[in-house]
Amino acid sequence: FDRVIVSGLPRTVETATRVLAASGQRIALDTWPELHEIRGGRLSSIPTAELKRAFTGAFEGLVNPEQRFLGGESVGEMMDRVHPAIQKLRDDPDWDTVLLVLHGGVNCAILSLALTGQRLFLGGLAQTAGCINALDVGADPADWVVRFVNYVPPAPLQPGARSTTMEQLFEQYKRSR
Repeated sequence: FDRVIVSGLPRTVETATRVLAASGQRIALDTWPELHEIRGGRLSSIPTAELKRAFTGAFEGLVNPEQRFLGGESVGEMMDRVHPAIQKLRDDPDWDTVLLVLHGGVNCAILSLALTGQRLFLGGLAQTAGCINALDVGADPADWVVRFVNYVPPAPLQPGARSTTMEQLFEQYKRSR
């Protein structure tokens, strides 16, 4: 890698550090706080009847930019901070291969932009914790190639996965109430 960019959340720093150790590289981590995960609101303020949608609505199909994640940040607000950061990275000619260690929602925003070339959010792009996505980019704004998505080295086909991360978290939350 020429560069390593993290959001600054501890799990991104830890994962990037482990990847660099495994690859034998010593590269300083760049922290880009604008690439933090989509922010949720207060669960206690969400009516019970709306909880499932609050958990999963931002990650189903073509998502309305006004859709809020857990009553917090909207998908559109997230795209409005993630897309300029990615453009800033693309405008920088001083790298060839970059490792981005980010978050599921942010990854979906980047992948959605790469696949559509538009300010759209494809919520159905699964992003298992610790997964790998590979994208190639060129100088032209439409020059994206998505090589693979949601690759999980220990189990590439993820045979036991039948629910999304947010569906799993919603079920855990229901059990804890």
